Amino acid sequence: MANLEQLKKDYAELVVKLGVNIQKGQRLLITSEVECADFARLCAEAAYDAGCKEVLLNWRDDELTRMKYLKAADEVFDSVDPWIVQRNNSLVDEGAAFLNIYAEDPESLNGVDPDRIRRAQISSGKALEYYRDKMMSSACPWCVCSVPSRAWSRLVFPELSEEDAMTRMWEEILACCRVDGGDAIKNWNDHSDELMKHVDILNEHNFKTLRYKNSAGTDLTVDLPEGHFWAGGSEKSGNGVIFSPNMPTEEVFTLPDRNSMNGTIVSTKPLSHNGTVIDGIVFKVENGKIVEAHADKGEDILKDAISVDEGASYFGEVALVPYDSPISNSGVLFYNTLFDENASCHFAFGEAYPQIKGAENMTKEELKARGANISMTHVDFMVGSEDLEITGITHDGKEVPVFVKGNFAF
Repeated sequence: MANLEQLKKDYAELVVKLGVNIQKGQRLLITSEVECADFARLCAEAAYDAGCKEVLLNWRDDELTRMKYLKAADEVFDSVDPWIVQRNNSLVDEGAAFLNIYAEDPESLNGVDPDRIRRAQISSGKALEYYRDKMMSSACPWCVCSVPSRAWSRLVFPELSEEDAMTRMWEEILACCRVDGGDAIKNWNDHSDELMKHVDILNEHNFKTLRYKNSAGTDLTVDLPEGHFWAGGSEKSGNGVIFSPNMPTEEVFTLPDRNSMNGTIVSTKPLSHNGTVIDGIVFKVENGKIVEAHADKGEDILKDAISVDEGASYFGEVALVPYDSPISNSGVLFYNTLFDENASCHFAFGEAYPQIKGAENMTKEELKARGANISMTHVDFMVGSEDLEITGITHDGKEVPVFVKGNFAF
């Protein structure tokens, strides 16, 4: 790829200008793996050049995280330091922007006691509830993007040398984010406009039910709440700033009715969750609740993930992604949900994005009564396939093809 260093700068500018859409006088919190410090610096520079008041850094390290789970005192997994809660909550309240450079090793926590992982997730979920709710409702602009790490690149391209795997990963990521040629910002805006065409069609139909079926074994009906709406591409924060929360993205999404899903869901791609790869997921669902959960690999981690609280065994997102999309057509299995979910239709168990008209004026109890799921977790997993058929059923009983042979029917 010609001039890779310049393309990295273009990518950093893209995630700052359109991802979080930094505003003059606004602060930015960047969360990044230590290994990705070079790209974090590029993002910081782009933010300052755009008028950012201050860039704050929150560093992570896979090896230290693994060391903690293996060797730290047991009680540390049941609490979160107050200063972490105060930092996140105060930044939300001041209207800061949040950028997460997500590049963790998908297998970094293999062999770690799953109970420690589950307890840490529960304690974090409870302590950071206010912050999480604000992020789910887009009170502040936020963006998740990825850059290569050594361990992640080796897993995805095991046949290549480490250096070649890193280069290949950069090429794939930049292509997925439309930074591989021409004006990256224009390319992204054009892509967002295309996603909005699907959003408009789905909102116009206002389906009551979606029916899924494919040869992998998924056979499912999903009711959608009254007043739901679809979204995709860009969103608007509480103070009116347009931002792009996921780079890349190919999805349009809404929430299912919490108590409505019935049938069988079979995953079509592995899920990297909490440093472990889970593969071969099969869920049996009754009245919205997962009543059986199986996996060929990582079943213990999966069962812990759907039991962190009551809402973890219900669903919070239904997302549509054509099988014939750039990430899917790349043929690369990324072992990274940010990419793999954008190569495939997917669901998420756990918290729902509050995509119900008037949600900004509703309490959690009111949202739940309207069909939105409430949880401290939100985990996407992939169900799309080249033969997936999705039929939409309108409120007057009309059946409309939504997906035919894995792609949008419109």
